[in-house]
Amino acid sequence: MDNRQAVGSWLSGPRAALEEAGAEFGYRGEQLGLPEQGPGSIARPGRRLGALVVDWGLCVLIAYGLITKGYTPATSNWALLVFLVLGVLTVGTVGFTPGKRLFGLRVVGVETGRVQPLRALARTVLLCLAIPALVWDRDGRGLHDRLARTVEVRM
Repeated sequence: MDNRQAVGSWLSGPRAALEEAGAEFGYRGEQLGLPEQGPGSIARPGRRLGALVVDWGLCVLIAYGLITKGYTPATSNWALLVFLVLGVLTVGTVGFTPGKRLFGLRVVGVETGRVQPLRALARTVLLCLAIPALVWDRDGRGLHDRLARTVEVRM
C-alpha cells in the first residue's frame, strides 16, 4: 500500500476501509426489517431536520404569541417546554408531530409498530437534551430513538 492509498482510506473513513476489505453493511434499516426505499423505510436526515425546524418554529410562535406575549429571555425556555408537550402528546397518540406530518414522517415502535406514551416521553426528553439526537447508529437512528426503541420512518 503506497502513501496515497493509506491517506485515501484515512480520509474516506473506517466504513469505506471496511467495505474495501469485504465487509457487508447492507442498507439502512435492514437490521430492523424495514424496506430499503419507499413507505416504511428509514427517514432521511434532511426530512427529519426539516420536520424538527417546523416543529421548533411552531413552538417558538406559541411561546412568543401566547405565553410571553413578545420576546423575553424566557421565550426560549417556554418554547422548549411547549416542544416537550407537543412531542409527548402527538408522538404518543398519533405517531407524528405537525412537522413530521408535513414532511411525511412517522415515529413507530421497533417491536409493536406503535409508540407507547412512556416511550414517547423518554424519546422527547432525550430529544430536548439535543446530544442524544446527534449520536447516530449505522441505520441513521439517533440515540434518543435507540433508547426509546423507536424508529422514524417515511409514510
